[in-house]
Amino acid sequence: MTGIRVGLVGCGFVSELHMYAFRRVYGVDVEVAAVAARGDKVVAFARHHNIPRVYRSFAELIADGELDVIDICTPPNLHAEMIVASMQAGKHVICEKPFAGYFGREGDMQPIGKHVPKALMYERVIEEMDRTRAAIERTGKLFMYAEDWIYAPAVTKTAEIIKATKEKILFMKGEESHSGSHAAHAAQWAMTGGGSLIRMGCHPLSAVLYLKQVEARARGESIHVASVTGDVGNVTAALKPEERSYIKANPFDVEDWGTLTATFSDGTKATIFSGDMIMGGVRNLIETYTSGGSLFANITPNNHLMSYQTSEEKLASVYITEKVDRKTGWQYVCLEEEWTRGYLQEIQDFMECAATGRQPLSGLALAYETIKVNYAGYWAAEEGRRVVL
Repeated sequence: MTGIRVGLVGCGFVSELHMYAFRRVYGVDVEVAAVAARGDKVVAFARHHNIPRVYRSFAELIADGELDVIDICTPPNLHAEMIVASMQAGKHVICEKPFAGYFGREGDMQPIGKHVPKALMYERVIEEMDRTRAAIERTGKLFMYAEDWIYAPAVTKTAEIIKATKEKILFMKGEESHSGSHAAHAAQWAMTGGGSLIRMGCHPLSAVLYLKQVEARARGESIHVASVTGDVGNVTAALKPEERSYIKANPFDVEDWGTLTATFSDGTKATIFSGDMIMGGVRNLIETYTSGGSLFANITPNNHLMSYQTSEEKLASVYITEKVDRKTGWQYVCLEEEWTRGYLQEIQDFMECAATGRQPLSGLALAYETIKVNYAGYWAAEEGRRVVL
């Protein structure tokens, strides 16, 4: 395997997770050789991670002839443009979720989340994804979709069991929820392309779409999403200011509660839930019910280590898990969180793909289908009906 040089776009929370994983790649010579971001934080980020080159613009980064891969860890509204530009510059691309979205066009009534019809959003997102997919395919470069749930050990073991048993998946239930994002852009449709359902729900949605394809291949069947229903809301609007001590959600024109149900062409079902009002840390769960058994993938929380403590002060330097508001009382301590949630395995796969040219486990087809189904859910929720795909 040849050496791979990576250029990172962004220096926020997800970039830190990716850097942790890049440092643990084995069997491939990998270096994060450059990072690009606006603002002074990127300098400290590069120094902390020993990244030799710092750029203040994306254009400078993709012009760096020594880079093989561009890793896009920016807000969602920048993804499509950066993907195409990077690949046209001759780079393989890793892109964080979501793959695409509707972020507004000239003439839209503001705010777009409240005024642009979701049916129109769906139509325009499909058009944009078709253009982006065509541009990607023309480059001949690898597109690697950074969906860590596909690589989470609990999900990969679920897939292994489905392959071995060849049993029919009758129903799946997936969830990602927590107490709300601290990021200001999470409140705005124009920045995120939606609310909790796409910001968090895209993870379990990708996982159930992936597992259904694992089943289809194991059984020699062809299965696709036939229709979608959905419901969304802003449940935290009912809170008084003094009741927001722990809930971080403060949506402007997006939902903080969302659910969609996908009906597959074989008549089976999957339901996805996401919410920004769930206390006690991040819930990352997939339940799979088959013709011969049940599988509960508790990515987080899990009970590898349970802790009961009484002193917050003594635990100041101890990490428990993401999004918990306290460390005392009973806690589910997440061990090796980056491994448990699949980040290490994801980056390992991507680096092997970049070195050998093989396709990644999480690629363009999954990225496209996730957004398609997600926006069908928004459309169905707004019109109160089933959307047939």
